[in-house]
Amino acid sequence: MASEGLGMAMRIGVELVAGVGVGAGIGYLLDRWLGTGPWLLILFFFLGAAGGMMNVYRAATGEGLQMGYRRSSTDNRPDDRAGGE
Repeated sequence: MASEGLGMAMRIGVELVAGVGVGAGIGYLLDRWLGTGPWLLILFFFLGAAGGMMNVYRAATGEGLQMGYRRSSTDNRPDDRAGGE
């Protein structure tokens, strides 16, 4: 379905932007608090980008669904129970 693909694309975009935004925000706040200049902002920007990319990978491979659950190839097949319920 097209809506499933659109939903996955939106999730991937949000995961990446959120990781970068949270990392940059933490770095900015720590820089202001400690007076260290842009160094913590730069460091946490890259850490947030790496975390966002890791979340994108997990979402794309199906590892981020539930703990210990990986999407199998049979998840997209119709139900085989009797009666079609």
